[in-house]
Amino acid sequence: MTSSSAAAAAAAVPYKGTSSTLAPEWASGSHRFKIAAYSLTKGIGVGQFFESAAFAVGGHDWVVRYYPDGETDGTTDYVSFFVRLASPAAGVTAKFNLTLAAQEHDTDGSGGPAPPPITISAREKPCQFTTTARTWGYKNFVKRTDLEASQYLKDDCLAVDCTVTVLKKLHVIAPDGLPAIASPPSDLHRHLARLLDSGEGTDVAFQVGGETFAAHRCLLAARSPVFRAELFGPMMEKSVQFIRIEDMEPVAFNAMLHFVYSDSLPQFEDPGTSTLMLQHLLAAADRYGMERLRLVCEEKLCRDLSVNMVATTLALAEQHRCAQLKAACLEFVASPGVLTAVMQTDGFEHLRISCPSILTELLEMLAEQISKAPK
Repeated sequence: MTSSSAAAAAAAVPYKGTSSTLAPEWASGSHRFKIAAYSLTKGIGVGQFFESAAFAVGGHDWVVRYYPDGETDGTTDYVSFFVRLASPAAGVTAKFNLTLAAQEHDTDGSGGPAPPPITISAREKPCQFTTTARTWGYKNFVKRTDLEASQYLKDDCLAVDCTVTVLKKLHVIAPDGLPAIASPPSDLHRHLARLLDSGEGTDVAFQVGGETFAAHRCLLAARSPVFRAELFGPMMEKSVQFIRIEDMEPVAFNAMLHFVYSDSLPQFEDPGTSTLMLQHLLAAADRYGMERLRLVCEEKLCRDLSVNMVATTLALAEQHRCAQLKAACLEFVASPGVLTAVMQTDGFEHLRISCPSILTELLEMLAEQISKAPK
């Protein structure tokens, strides 16, 4: 069987699965622009125009432009009509239909019917607008002599009908013919963050460094196994509503609460303190068994290594078993020229005293680098 016959055979098999269609949604509107004194508009000059009042379609304002003597030198024998997007807007897709509006005629005075109208077909095509290209139309819409001999001009009156159809969006049509509604992203974190800020319904409070923070015990228990044990464990009375937290800065506890409710880190007002805050949060995350917060802090600290802070970050990584952060710190410190600068910082002395084994690993890394260096 040839490829063409195989394709034909496949096309003949009815499709039995589900389906959907990506289809455009349009908004349409019409406007009639009437020129009540046609003869007075003639002779204003090539490229000169009169403009209709603005009309709204698809969330945008449009106008019709009428050029009695043609839009360019090559169309001086024609009447030109254009449609223009009244205000700049990039990415607007629209279709247009411009037609002369036929006007009612009496008989020609001899008892016979009015002259037959000239034929002007509907003019329609899609057009993409930008901030600079905002006009569409026809320079040679109708020849002036044909217009003046037609029923479209009566009692020195002329009218043009403009229909604008604007693309609103592309959306998926489900098999039942109804639009497939796209669900918005979850905003649960915003609602929970507002709940924390409002203080409504709180049933437990924490005193941290002289400051008090109110919270909801059920939410804390859901986010931290340590909070769950403290607030609902067998050794805790359900009536306890006040807990004192030692060895933690209030700002760090507040940032941890923000993460508990919103699953995101707060915006630190001073970018210079972000590393210090992340260090405090990493310790808090490990203390309360919040694995996701610990990994978030670890990842951000890996990207925020500096000579002044890397020694304290390395000590923190060792104390809280953060293997990836520890490896990133060691690699940073072992870089050429960095170790000498790090050794001058206060954090290095803390690292030497609190984690002496780290110095051994660092020396081993340096020795390996030296051995691999070209002779």
